[in-house]
Order: sequence, then C-alpha cells, then structure tokens
Amino acid sequence: MPSNTSVRLARRPSGTPVPDDFAITTEAAPEPGPKEFVVKNTMISLDPAMRGWLDDRPSYLPPVGIGEVVRAGAVGEVVASQHRRFPVGSYVSGTFGVQEYALSDGRDVTKIDLAQGTPAMHLGVLGLTGLTAYFGLFDLGKPRAGETVLVSAAAGAVGSIVGQLALLNGCRVVGLAGGPEKCRYLTEELGFHAAIDYKADGMRRAMAEACPDGIDVYFDNVGGTILNTALTMLAMHARIVVCGAVAQYNADAPTPGPSNYLALLVRRATMSGFLVFDYASEYPVARRRLAGWVADGRITAPETIVAGSVSDFLPTFMRLFSGDNLGKLVLDISG
Repeated sequence: MPSNTSVRLARRPSGTPVPDDFAITTEAAPEPGPKEFVVKNTMISLDPAMRGWLDDRPSYLPPVGIGEVVRAGAVGEVVASQHRRFPVGSYVSGTFGVQEYALSDGRDVTKIDLAQGTPAMHLGVLGLTGLTAYFGLFDLGKPRAGETVLVSAAAGAVGSIVGQLALLNGCRVVGLAGGPEKCRYLTEELGFHAAIDYKADGMRRAMAEACPDGIDVYFDNVGGTILNTALTMLAMHARIVVCGAVAQYNADAPTPGPSNYLALLVRRATMSGFLVFDYASEYPVARRRLAGWVADGRITAPETIVAGSVSDFLPTFMRLFSGDNLGKLVLDISG
C-alpha cells in the first residue's frame, strides 16, 4: 500500500492557529477489513467550523483529540474495498479528515453523482455547504416574497448560496462582505440588490440605507458587532438564523453576548440556531433541487480551489479568516 500523509492536532490553538499546533505525519495507508473500504481523498473541504472543533469545549461534535487527524469533509475515490455498497471506483463524500487516505465503514458516507456536478461542488453547493444554506434559510428563515433578507459573510461558501436562494424566493437581498471587490461580485455577478463593505466606515448607516423597511430575515454567519448592529434594525416578527460566528472563532478571550438582544422582545422576533445534520433524511430532495437550480443557471456556485498537498492545509485554511477566498474554499490534493 502507498504511504498516507495526514495533519494531526499537536496541541490546542490559543487564538489564531499556528504551525506548531499541528503535526504532519506519514505512515502506511490503511487496508480495509470486513465491511470496510479505503478512500483516496482528492479534495478537502475547508470550513470555519473546523476552527471550533479544535477547542476543548462543549459543542455539537466532540473536539478533535490531541494526536488525531484534523476533522474535515472530503471527496475521493474508493481504491480498496470489502464493502458491497462501496465498490472500488465509487466516488464518495464524507468526514474523511485532512489526510491522503481514509478508512471507512460507510457510516455518514454519501456516494456522489459526478453527473450532477464536479467533486468540488459536492463539497460546496451540493454538499453540506449548500444544504446548510437551504435548510437554514427555508426552515428557519421562512422568507416571503418582498421581504428583506440580510446575509453576513455573503461572499463566502454558505452566504453566497443563501443570498441566491432568497433571490429565487422573490426577496430583497442585502449582503455584507469584506472589501469593494467582493461587494461588486455580490451585486454584479450574483444579483444582490445591495452590498455593504463591513470593513469600511459607516457600516451602520449603510445597513440602514440598504434596509429602509427593516430586516425581515438575518442569516448570521459572523456574530459579533454585525449581529449586534442588525438587532437594532429588525422589522416586526423578524427571524434571525444563527449559522456561525466566524468573527469570534479565533478569539482568545470570551466574547460578550449581543447587548441589543431586547430588540427581539420589542420586535417580537426570533433568533434560532440549527445544525444541518438534523435534516439528514431530507438531504436527497434538497440536493436534487439545488442541482436543478445550478443546471438551470439560477444558482452560481463560487469556489476558491487551491491546488497543493496535505501539507498546505494550514495556510490554505487561514484564508477563511483573512478573507482571501470567494465562495467555497477547497484544497485540491488530486495532483
């Protein structure tokens, strides 16, 4: 068997991760036992939630253990198998980790249809990214035609899909993004009605001007100051969808909660968190709908695909926090 290079957690990061937090190891690739198979990863998904999994604190998943392979979604090809449902040559997606080869028993693994989209798309718009946008917006946000939907991190993987789904639903869509180029992309390429550069001065004023009738749905990917500001501009019976808090993932001290939360009472609004895993039984229907919208050209799936190796994990991962990516960030290790 070939060798398997992997990235393992060497110590818990304090604030922004640094190289010494990880160890790059090489050992023999695994071999499958009964009802197991081996996947050769070709593309690794890089997502803000991965930062939270490195901390030893209660969450919806147990933290990555010291010495364990860093948890990550990936797509790849089955190259050895003793599992009848996953023969050699199958293309699959799953939580295979930041490594070249992964051993699996098939739990939480999905066969992917490359006729529906590229491998990267099965990590993005047709994967958990697109499903997160779909269920978060439609099940919790419940957008109605004519309402104003505000999306933070709108040029990111989830936010870019949320905004386009809201447009399909007949909503006025306003996106928050970092820098004029990303804002231009939202309005000129994706069709958002307005875009706000959160890095520029006057964000509060710009938000008020872009949402003159208030915010009916706020899809929150960042938390922090932006969430606190949005709370002051809610329309009556607004819905806030809590998807992530990238603004505070690398904080090395506790982050204060939003001080404007009483706006929820005044506006009779709701703020709800969710996990895409709760909708697993509904994935096939949602994925077919997303694939249809992509095929019809009604959804564009922005991607930043970085060619490299497993050893390029950390600098590529940190692009999520510097804003040096557009849409879904993927590390392509197929070469």
